[in-house]
Amino acid sequence: MDPDVSPPEPAGAQERPTPDDIGVAGLATPVGTLSVAVTRIGVAAVSWSEPDELRRRYKLPMADDTARTRDAVSQLSEYFTERRRTFDLPLDWRFTSSAGRSVLHVLHATVGYGASLTYAELAERHGGAIPARAIGGIMGANPIPIVVPCHRVVAHDGLGGYSGGNGDGLEVKRWLLGLEGVLPRTLDWDG
Repeated sequence: MDPDVSPPEPAGAQERPTPDDIGVAGLATPVGTLSVAVTRIGVAAVSWSEPDELRRRYKLPMADDTARTRDAVSQLSEYFTERRRTFDLPLDWRFTSSAGRSVLHVLHATVGYGASLTYAELAERHGGAIPARAIGGIMGANPIPIVVPCHRVVAHDGLGGYSGGNGDGLEVKRWLLGLEGVLPRTLDWDG
């Protein structure tokens, strides 16, 4: 990426936190429970946790608004059942640092379903101002996994890390990459 060109921002990206409330809903997936938090702006968090845990984590008033979370839950469900390859959800970046946000924008805009790249390649694509080691930390702090696909970023010599999942994060990362066809599905695939 040309360092003089700013990375494109995903539709619905929010740069400044604003007072808001948040709606939370859960979804059972083949690799554990996933919860999503949606503000009036858009999806602010996706977490490998029960909805109550996600509700406690964020210091925003809770909205009892299933209409707000419906699209996110529906699109995530479609992703896990191989009926969706891209998400068209508005995003609320309030839980991301500015450096993290800029890297995650590049990831979100340039690494599609069925693709992967290394931490170093993402650092280069971002313009080289952030080293590959820091890219790994940004991926681990990504508040919107799956939708902003940090699982598609791998080490030069293997999978690298993954903080998602309700247990073994690397197995979840392997499963997600198998779902997308980046890695071969194992004989015990249960997708």
